[in-house]
Amino acid sequence: MIAPIEPTLAGLRAQTSLWRQAGETIGVVPTMGALHQGHLSLARAARKDCDRVIVTIFVNPKQFNNPDDLKNYPRTEQEDAKKLESIGVDLIYNPDGDQMYPDGFATTVSVAGLTDMLCGAHRPGHFDGVATVVSKLFIQTSADKAYFGEKDYQQLQIVRRMARDLDIPIEVVGCPTIREEDGLAMSSRNLLISDRARVKAPVLAETMEEMRSALRNGATMSELQGPAIERIVAGGYNEVEYLELRDGVSLSLLDAPTKDARLFAAAWLAGVRLIDNIAV
Repeated sequence: MIAPIEPTLAGLRAQTSLWRQAGETIGVVPTMGALHQGHLSLARAARKDCDRVIVTIFVNPKQFNNPDDLKNYPRTEQEDAKKLESIGVDLIYNPDGDQMYPDGFATTVSVAGLTDMLCGAHRPGHFDGVATVVSKLFIQTSADKAYFGEKDYQQLQIVRRMARDLDIPIEVVGCPTIREEDGLAMSSRNLLISDRARVKAPVLAETMEEMRSALRNGATMSELQGPAIERIVAGGYNEVEYLELRDGVSLSLLDAPTKDARLFAAAWLAGVRLIDNIAV
């Protein structure tokens, strides 16, 4: 059975109120739609942990700093609902802009520090938009647990800090990155890659895996970064925005791996921005 789609906050709260009265736990999976196996893995994790599962679908305009990026973002709500059918999701919350940002909306949630590097340095205002919409979704759904993929690792850390700092009573659960057979991290943006460019996409993950092996064997980023960027560009990417080793908690920059180190990358392929990260 396809989960009902609820477009209004009033309808959402009427349903969650009944679940709360019954003593049931609620898990939420915030998404912008165009669902893939990565999103579905989050919904399955929520289904395993919680009595009730809400998947939210809202293409949030406040986290796009490029109008063309917002315009071109894939919107596949009906197909998304069908994909969720076999998982047993209880409700799909699909609000419009007026539900999320009514006339006179004037509040922004901003997380200092964690937003200054990586994607935050290249997408001004992006994480303010993320923190604002996610804080609203946490409050609107009154969920006990929220599920996010580690592919957007910086976002995961920002959301955790935001919920902690604002005393929102929710557990933020990070789930492993789901990959295509050739290693490319699954992303809604992958739908925008042409068939011709798609065959070049795996070089990013392949290069990062080689770097991880070298770092574990004593190499440093000072030695590896330049040649790795050259390989990615030679493999068909137009530009590498960043390729950095950082602490997995503080996101501080590293030259050699520590216990929680992660390798982060963002690169452009045929007009599509792809990101990835792996634990080192």
